[in-house]
Amino acid sequence: MDFPVVDPIPLPAPVWLFKALHIVTLALHFTAVHLLLGGLLVAVAFAASSDPARRGAAAAIARRLTVVMTYVINFGVPPLLFAQVLYGRALYTSTVLVGAWWIALIPILILCYWLLYQFAERAAAGRSAWWLGLLSWVLAALVAKVFSVNLALMVRPEDWSALYRQSPLGAHLPGDPTLLPRLLFMFAAAFTTTGCWFVWLAARRSISDDVQRVLRSNGAWLALLGTLAQGFIFPWLLARQPAAVQELLAKHGWLPATGWAWGALAAVVAVVALRAFRAAQPPAPLYASLLAVLAFLPIAVFTVFRDGLRDLTLLTKGFDVWQRAVVANWSVVATFLLTFVLGLAAVGWLISVFVRATPHRDIALP
Repeated sequence: MDFPVVDPIPLPAPVWLFKALHIVTLALHFTAVHLLLGGLLVAVAFAASSDPARRGAAAAIARRLTVVMTYVINFGVPPLLFAQVLYGRALYTSTVLVGAWWIALIPILILCYWLLYQFAERAAAGRSAWWLGLLSWVLAALVAKVFSVNLALMVRPEDWSALYRQSPLGAHLPGDPTLLPRLLFMFAAAFTTTGCWFVWLAARRSISDDVQRVLRSNGAWLALLGTLAQGFIFPWLLARQPAAVQELLAKHGWLPATGWAWGALAAVVAVVALRAFRAAQPPAPLYASLLAVLAFLPIAVFTVFRDGLRDLTLLTKGFDVWQRAVVANWSVVATFLLTFVLGLAAVGWLISVFVRATPHRDIALP
């Protein structure tokens, strides 16, 4: 099966602008997803512990994850919309082919969110709640898998007809040679980002000494091990790409250079995390903030690499995302960009208000 014909309506802005907006918003979404998946799983492990400091850390993490979830959802909408503009004739088809699962994402997310709140409330009250957190994590991981399957399916038009014959309702989630390494890479990155977040939280004044110690020590080695795991999974991920994609990857020098840049930034994160792990005192706020910024940079660079890899894969199937008719409406574009920047500023302000707010001190539970 071939890709549907291109939409005759021209794009209202250049392709490069849509791709830049897609990459920026997707990197923000990935950051929030990493915090949710990594932070929730670690919080579950802490909540199941008999150590009061670990259970206090679980309550502190879970309370913040309810806010993180809002950013997972809201940061997930813009990159999906930009992807529909650029890749709609591939993405719409793959979405229909997994339609039953796609529609089910809404109730799954609602249940995941409810379980997360229940976990946070019980953890704050010192009650056993690890199983609620684990169920919430399983649902969040399921959502991530459905998205991964859909985005992998959109670049495989040769499988569309057979998949539709197998399940016209879209109730089957097909496999893909790259699916397992992609998911494992994302989960490893989640631990890296979460570890950096823990080190940053350990520098907050609202965290008690015992909880600070738990967050700093565990966060530092999580960031280190997560980075090392990514380094092992990345070559596997490249090796599972089709031969035609690997040939194009060798010809496009800027894309492998992006991969090397990601590796260099990940190594810097590992070194900074190791220093935080070996430190006897909680990290200074400036040092912790530096680690938080460094944690975002590899995510942003890898998002660029991921986007280029998808374009090369589609190019081998005859889909060139850059060959689109464009009739730019710059007044509308300028208005949108102004609104976009103001929206990001508002989000940043809301995050800063939440960070500065200290309604109570996170302490170890008795």
